[in-house]
Amino acid sequence: MRRQPDISARNQEILHAIVREYIATGEPVASRTVARSRRERLSPATVRNVMADLVDEGYLEQPHTSAGRVPTAKAFQQYVSSLSPKGVSAAELERIRTEFAGGASTAARAERTCHILTGMTRNLSIAAAIPALDLVLSRVELVSLGEGRVLFVVVTEDQAVHNKVVALDAGVTQDDLNGIRNYVNHHLSGMTLLQARLELERRLADERALYDRLLRRLSTLYRLGLLDIDEGPEVFTEGSSYLLAMDLRTTREKLQHLFQTLEEKQRVLRLLDLFLATNGEDLAVHVGLHELHPSLGDFSLIGATVRMPNGALTRIAVLGPMRMNYEKVISAVCHVREAVSA
Repeated sequence: MRRQPDISARNQEILHAIVREYIATGEPVASRTVARSRRERLSPATVRNVMADLVDEGYLEQPHTSAGRVPTAKAFQQYVSSLSPKGVSAAELERIRTEFAGGASTAARAERTCHILTGMTRNLSIAAAIPALDLVLSRVELVSLGEGRVLFVVVTEDQAVHNKVVALDAGVTQDDLNGIRNYVNHHLSGMTLLQARLELERRLADERALYDRLLRRLSTLYRLGLLDIDEGPEVFTEGSSYLLAMDLRTTREKLQHLFQTLEEKQRVLRLLDLFLATNGEDLAVHVGLHELHPSLGDFSLIGATVRMPNGALTRIAVLGPMRMNYEKVISAVCHVREAVSA
């Protein structure tokens, strides 16, 4: 999170009180309300003077002449920079970790992450599973579908299953495919896909491969993409209904654009890339998403990039209104990040 801007301790305390009150009520905050909430009493007049300074400094705005003040995006960002994740008990952390137990694929863990974050925060959650560049080959399966068509099944050690159907000019029997499968699994299992391709190319380049029927068949299947896995990131979202249930004080047009964004994989990836990619694996909090689209200026994103045990990356985030409960969401993202990377 960003370093806190320079602001006096008293002004910061009053600003944070205003932010907390606005998060709780969604209504402009009056000086009298702030004065009553302090342990060390200040007069409403003194609080009004501080609030006037905060308006001049861009932390507050006054929607109506006679109304109280409303925090700006700058105020929320300053407030967020003062927060630290709440601790979690060992039992709670273990409970979250059990949600990711087993040999689930990167995509499956990302989808589960979405479900857990939504349950913990009651906000919309996003997760993007980014395939590792060094996926390890577990095994292949080859199945004849008849009429020259063959189903390639490539299983990697993260338990992800990649399927492809290809058509051959000449028929191939299931016995042929079983022989090729056994050869590949015996010689290439346990290698990264890149290593497996290089090793297979070396074997197929050997002169003896020209005279071996099995290797000739294998060469054909390899040229058709037997070990090619060119899948892009998989994106998951959950919790859109929570946005509809909130009093967002936003227009139908802005909500419509938000939901259109969430329906398009590339736009969601751009959202995560824009606000998380430059932040390494640290927690990122971005208040106001104007950079993606003006209609998203009233929303905030809290997320992180997580490296899975198998080396693949997953970007996780919670998207909510600017007046979300930041402390709760920050803690949830931190705890889930710790659990999913274990």
